[in-house]
Order: sequence, then C-alpha cells, then structure tokens
Amino acid sequence: MDLSDEVVELLRENARYSVEDIARQTDSDPSEIEAIIDDLEDEGVIKGYRAIVDREQLDEETIRAVVELNITLDRETSYDDVAERIAKFPNVESLHLVSGDFDFMMEVEGDSMSEVSSFISNKVAPVPEVTQTVTHYVMTTYKEQGIEFGDGSDDDRLSVSP
Repeated sequence: MDLSDEVVELLRENARYSVEDIARQTDSDPSEIEAIIDDLEDEGVIKGYRAIVDREQLDEETIRAVVELNITLDRETSYDDVAERIAKFPNVESLHLVSGDFDFMMEVEGDSMSEVSSFISNKVAPVPEVTQTVTHYVMTTYKEQGIEFGDGSDDDRLSVSP
C-alpha cells in the first residue's frame, strides 16, 4: 500500500486526525502528508469531510428513506444522465446505480414523512425515465459508514429459559 492509500484509509477511519497524527502513524514528514492531502482534495479523491451523527440523539426529527428506482432508458439517455438530474435535488443524500431488481438506490431526507413522500411523487417520479419507485422509511439506524450506534445493552426483554 502506498502512502496516499494509507492517508486515505486513516482519514476514512477518523477524518479528525491531524496532519501530525497521520505523519506519526505512517512514519512520514508532516509536510509530505499535508501535500498528499492537498493533492487528494485537488484531484477529487477526497470529496469532503462529514461527522457521522446519531440522529436519534438530537431533538430535531429528520425522516430518512431508502428509495428503489426503476429506470427505462431510451437511445439518447444513459444512467449517468438520469443520475445527474436526480442527484441535483437537495433532498437526495446519496444515489447509487446497483445490480438486482431495481436500477438506483437513493437515500433521501426530509422534515416529515409527508415532505419525503411529496418530494418523491412530485420531483422524482415525474422524471421521464423513472418507471417505478419503492420507498422504505428508515426506522432505526444501527450502523452507518462503519460506525455502530448504541452500546448494545438496550435490550430490556426478560430472558426466558425452559
């Protein structure tokens, strides 16, 4: 694994590592690490830095949904064309071309189920290539981007033994 790959892996593990932390862990010079990070950002390898938030711990309620999209393409339109159009909507948190029974998997957020439903029916479904949507509302998140939520001791069911 080259140094750039090591830097990427360390930042994926914890984006708050300082340049000095990464340099120490890779036995490198901090100026070299800083240059690598700058290059990765300039090349678009690193797109941004975000906190992983346990939304259930917040007072505000955000509704999240995973939406399956089926697409029918014509000769002039590609999956990339459809994805580019759908990804521009601010409610869309992620959009993936996938294999299987549907074409795209989209994650959306809104302030209410009504807002999410309205967004899907008024903005996504009318896209000419979209032939079907199936919406799954997220009830509880147990793990996101490799980070587990909760401490695992929330099971208050009584043990039953024969």
